[in-house]
Amino acid sequence: MPTYVALANYTEKGMQNVRDSPRRLDAVRQHLREMGGDIVSFYLTLGEHDIVFVYEAPDDAISARFLLLLGAAGFVRTKTMKAFPEAAYREIIASLG
Repeated sequence: MPTYVALANYTEKGMQNVRDSPRRLDAVRQHLREMGGDIVSFYLTLGEHDIVFVYEAPDDAISARFLLLLGAAGFVRTKTMKAFPEAAYREIIASLG
């Protein structure tokens, strides 16, 4: 299953309701599971981004739908990268010839 890394920052609305964010995380995790994916790891971070999480989704379209729904809620804004695990990395590099 494809893996994605998301960098998130709280919006003003998210900061005003930060005490509810664990409950929202549980709901987001459940929603992604219903879409066939899962949050693999989640971190509250210091620095440029407030949250970093790694998730899996069946395909890019479902990942996009998940992120659009997450953004539409208005509590966080995300930047997302598709991630290739080590085995895929090795395969890609080997294919270079």
